[in-house]
Amino acid sequence: MRWVLSALRMILVLTAVLGFAVSTAATNTKSKKKPSATNKRKTSKPTSPARTSRSTPKPKPAAPLKQSEIKDAEQRLEELGYWTGPIDGKLDETTRSALIAFQKVTGRSRNGKLTRAERSAVLRSSRPEPLETGDAHVEIDLRRQVLFMVDDSGVVSKTLPVSTGSGKDFFAEGFERTAVTPPGRFTIQGKIAGWKKSALGRLYYPNYIIGGIAIHGYSSVPAKPASHGCIRIPMFAAKEFSRLIPKGMTVIVHEGKEPAEPGEETPVRNR
Repeated sequence: MRWVLSALRMILVLTAVLGFAVSTAATNTKSKKKPSATNKRKTSKPTSPARTSRSTPKPKPAAPLKQSEIKDAEQRLEELGYWTGPIDGKLDETTRSALIAFQKVTGRSRNGKLTRAERSAVLRSSRPEPLETGDAHVEIDLRRQVLFMVDDSGVVSKTLPVSTGSGKDFFAEGFERTAVTPPGRFTIQGKIAGWKKSALGRLYYPNYIIGGIAIHGYSSVPAKPASHGCIRIPMFAAKEFSRLIPKGMTVIVHEGKEPAEPGEETPVRNR
């Protein structure tokens, strides 16, 4: 009977111990809290720059000139005395040459391009003024690189772009020389019809003013001084120019006037 009681007591003790262990484990489990959703670190995405609803529109290119607008510019250049070809609304060599001469006289960019701005300047401009009046003569403006044909009334009747001495040293016929177009007052001393072969190349309808320096047609007439000393004029005008300029006519080569500032053309005056 005693051993039964002892066994019962042992069972009761084990039961109590096991119950305490289970209770302690449950308590520890509850004390370990899971992190809540509110405690999670929020990661922010990089913000992209705000896009405007409308992008800046690109300027529209100017509409090309109509043939009638080109013709108006050609007509006005001819009225101002610039040497043009047919008034036909075509941007040919003669039109570009006349436009370059105009750009040289007025101090604009010497590119021969007839834009709307150039056309407006042509229509608003006036005839160039010569350095001298009096008897008919020719003037070479070294600064602006243009040739003026001045009539007996002192009006510039024709204007051509020219290219004069580059100022660079060169060798010819065994001598070193400097490409200079000398300023001064000269006369047409001699003329040759057609081509003349020289040590420095071929000259078309040369009109000699001093030594081997002549006003002549040449295939290249850049907008800046580039010759060996001669006065180059466009090929299309060389024959007619030689016909209009008699032997003995005065030719004045001068340092020239400052070109007018771009866009400062003087008002149109009737002549």
